[in-house]
Order: sequence, then C-alpha cells, then structure tokens
Amino acid sequence: MDTSARARAIRLALFDVDGVLTDGRIYYGPDGEAMKAFHILDGHGLKMLARTGVATGLLSGRSSGATAVRARELGIAHVILGADDKLAHFERLRGELGLEASQCAFVGDDLPDIPVLARCGLAVAVANAVPEVKAVAHHVTAARGGEGAVREICELVMRAQGTLETAAGRHGARS
Repeated sequence: MDTSARARAIRLALFDVDGVLTDGRIYYGPDGEAMKAFHILDGHGLKMLARTGVATGLLSGRSSGATAVRARELGIAHVILGADDKLAHFERLRGELGLEASQCAFVGDDLPDIPVLARCGLAVAVANAVPEVKAVAHHVTAARGGEGAVREICELVMRAQGTLETAAGRHGARS
C-alpha cells in the first residue's frame, strides 16, 4: 500500500516530541527549568489537521512542562507524556477511540518509537531519525524534526484526504 493510501485512512495522528516537534535539543535555565523550541509551522499544521476531523496527539517518553504548555496552546486533544511503554499507551488510546491500528499515524525519530511505528497504519520518520527508525517507516520526511517535519506530515494527510485546500482556506493560507 502506498503512502497516500495509508494517509487517506488516518483518523488519529500521534507525534513524538523531542526530535520530532523539536530539534531534539533541551536547554536548561539557571534554575534547572527545561526549555524547548517549537516550530510555528508545525503548530499551525496541527491546528489545521485537527480542524479537518483528524484527532491529534503527543506520545512522548519525557515529561515536560514546556511540552504540556505547547499542547494546551495548540488544543491537542491527546497528550501522553512520560510514557515508558509507548506501545501500551498507543494501544490504550486507539482502543478508547475505537480505531484500528491502520487508522493511526505515528511520527518518530528514535529507537523507543519503533514498536508504535511497526504497529500503526502510517509510520513516519523525520529526516534526522536514526537509521533503524527510517528502516521501519512507510515515509521519511524531507524536513528535519523541529524544522517543519510535522507540518509536512499534516499536509500529506490532508492532501491525501482532500481537505488541505479547505483547511488552508479557513486561515487565508496557500498550500
């Protein structure tokens, strides 16, 4: 099955955070607070995708106040942080939503993402993912994590589902 056909079936798009929504770097302030940089294009892509009826979520092995704030700001429906077993959390969430694995996409970059990538219907690796992740992915983005890769995948799904122009038009944006 090709990437476009897989993307047409997607009803839930999940994203790892560090290395996918960020460039993978974590900055620590003088009081030990962690700071991360998120790309504005990725955030807008997530908002557009959610408005088309595709549920969005974050599935991260790290707990992070910065990530929680960004998720609230974007209105991301499903946020799972500090997940030591990503596959178990994925299975629980898709079960709660009544979805088949084939209706779920996951975007990752590192070894802990492989079990979910191997199970979901659309497995995506960002351009800077480790080789093992790229090997199990159905699609590898042109953009690196934290540099528009999430927006690229949101648009890929919307384009496959025929909703990109409508979603972009709501915001006065071009595709």
